[in-house]
Amino acid sequence: MSKHDFSLAEFHERQARVRKAMAKIGVDLLLVMNPVNIHWLIGARTKAYKGLQCLFFPSEPGPLTLLARLAEVYEIRDTALAEDVRGWGGREPEDGVQAMHGIMKEKGWLKRRVGLEVPMYFLQIPHYLGIKSFLGKSLVAEPSDMIADLKMVKSPKELEYIRKAAAIADEGLKALLAHAAEGKMECELSGEMHRAMYAAGGDIGASPMNFASGERTCYAHGFHSERRLKKGDFIQCEYGAVYHRYHATIGRQYVLGPPTSRMREVYDVVREAFEACKAEMRAGVPALTPHRKVKAIFAKAGLDRYRVHTTGYGIAPGYPPTWEEPIQMWGDDSNKYVLQAGMVMTVEPPVYIHEEKLGVRIIDNVLITATGCETLSKMSPDLLEL
Repeated sequence: MSKHDFSLAEFHERQARVRKAMAKIGVDLLLVMNPVNIHWLIGARTKAYKGLQCLFFPSEPGPLTLLARLAEVYEIRDTALAEDVRGWGGREPEDGVQAMHGIMKEKGWLKRRVGLEVPMYFLQIPHYLGIKSFLGKSLVAEPSDMIADLKMVKSPKELEYIRKAAAIADEGLKALLAHAAEGKMECELSGEMHRAMYAAGGDIGASPMNFASGERTCYAHGFHSERRLKKGDFIQCEYGAVYHRYHATIGRQYVLGPPTSRMREVYDVVREAFEACKAEMRAGVPALTPHRKVKAIFAKAGLDRYRVHTTGYGIAPGYPPTWEEPIQMWGDDSNKYVLQAGMVMTVEPPVYIHEEKLGVRIIDNVLITATGCETLSKMSPDLLEL
């Protein structure tokens, strides 16, 4: 994602919405630490997320300051809507927290009411403690999900990128169907799928591909291995395709030859839950409603204890290690999220039975509409015999 991927008007509209949300919680300077939120607000496409970075986002419109690793400064200057881009580290060891503190003193921002994002993956504990220490009483809020909640409903341009990502994901599955055969290694097939997606314009995903066959399908997130496919193997793959950092995820279940009766039985229950979940999804429905439908189906089949994963969640622009948004279809009554038109959600109720060395998960992304949901992938979720 860069400043060239969206109109200036769209970036300005996003920034105005964030400033309005800041005013509601009494914050006049937001320290944006999550790389997804930084790039949603100003563009850019770099590896700066690997180190401490911060967008200093004041309540008033004007030139923006960004601190990132020195190695990324030139690319950020060329691709982002930040007028003042500072770098730390690189040539010599340097403390990024001290660099942040220095910018705050230079700009006179230590007297402001500061909000600090504390993202789950992108802010190290020593950095967090150091930032809290120099902010002192200036720190009045930690609104970590504020921007994420604002951007769950996607713009037409964002949906265009997500649809492109879904089409790229389909190319990966086509490659698997074309190359899967007895004797092929899982890593060999994963390589063919990645080649097809990159050739279609895809980018590096925020999370690695999960590819498991045979007895390994009981692992919920099994990476590919050197295992060779055998006749009768279950095959499970799940991955995200990427376009301008917008992801679309997909998961399919195949079998090399005729399935056993148990494979078919478990697949049919998961497929029933998968379709029932989508049937419940529309604007205005609480996020828990589809999840409860899924739980009831698994419980009736005696499989609920093997449901070791969320029913689904919001899918976002993402950087390693995640593409998830805060909205989840699981939990209890404390989950207050409601589906809205324009959200893109994953649907992925699974069953993993370790003692039987067998697992099934079907995954699609859907666009929430006023009357239902639209599935973005064009690939069939049927249990295909390869």
